[in-house]
Amino acid sequence: MKTIAALVSGGVDSAVSIHLLKEQGYEPHLFYIKIGPEKDTEWNCTSEEDVEICNWLARKYGLKLDIIDLHKEYWENVVGYTMEKARLGLTPNPDVMCNKLIKFGCFEEKVGHEFDLTATGHYATTTVKDGKVWLSTSPDPVKDQTDFLCQINSLQVSKLVFPIGGLWKHEVRDIAAAANLLNARRKDSQGICFLGNIDFREYIKRNLGENPGDVREIETGKKIGTHNGLWFYTIGQRKGLGFGGGPWFVVKKNLKRNILFVSHGYDPERVYKQHIEMTDFHFITENPWLRLPDTNGKDATDKMCESHRVTFKIRHTPEYLTGTISRKPDGDWCLDADEKVHGVAPGQFCVVYDEDHHLCYGSGEII
Repeated sequence: MKTIAALVSGGVDSAVSIHLLKEQGYEPHLFYIKIGPEKDTEWNCTSEEDVEICNWLARKYGLKLDIIDLHKEYWENVVGYTMEKARLGLTPNPDVMCNKLIKFGCFEEKVGHEFDLTATGHYATTTVKDGKVWLSTSPDPVKDQTDFLCQINSLQVSKLVFPIGGLWKHEVRDIAAAANLLNARRKDSQGICFLGNIDFREYIKRNLGENPGDVREIETGKKIGTHNGLWFYTIGQRKGLGFGGGPWFVVKKNLKRNILFVSHGYDPERVYKQHIEMTDFHFITENPWLRLPDTNGKDATDKMCESHRVTFKIRHTPEYLTGTISRKPDGDWCLDADEKVHGVAPGQFCVVYDEDHHLCYGSGEII
């Protein structure tokens, strides 16, 4: 029987994953990844409670539990990435980078390579197609987490096991209750893992400070206020702006002149975008459109420049958007949505799926 390293967090999803693996006859080795907070602070972090629950879970099922300290790696890679993107006025996604670099990156290098498989409590599945393993979606559209896994690679996905991936959240809760799991009714964690319960804006302020500049109405150029730093705002944001005479939506940032541009109204046209350009597009398993030359001599590069129907997301929502994707001559990719998309922000990941939003092909960073 294959050996399994199982990542546990103290939450109900990873606990039910362990329960299901045991029912299937596996004896997974449990691992809790320690990443933060950065140091002793007043932040309300649940890590001690998480570890207690993981220890209880290991005792209940007679399994080994080890705590892997990836604190340094996390702060250098994930937090460093988050602060740098924010400083540049972009919209970072630390959860995506945590999965890529820490849970399935550093962990694999330190420990995971000793096991045949790695199991997690993510709401995702895998599909074998043409002899290759593809990341695929969960039946629960609200909880599906493939958009958080959109930067993992082919080796990582080929080793992953998602025991609860085919279940809905309410089914996971029911299994936890029936198995008398300690965390059966524990609330799901929210927010960015390295922050504890501290507000993201407050953390940005602690690390990047403030950099005041003008806020201008994009249609007229009229100054309507002052911002404290472009890194406090994201494209499409409406709440928490604090500018009088609203409502206002953030529609553009001018980094060189340190100007925040806003548009007035409840649903301004400027908030929407239909043409989305991406850089550093990352295919998880492989490029599904890369084919061998055909009999007419049309090579693979030409075929990659064709348009392909896809579904996609630019943020974590149950809904999938539709459009066509194609590669530009410079190697970057662009996506033309069938309908205008609200709040497309540079730095976000555009996650691309097949037409049936079953297979997750990969993602690119929005330019």
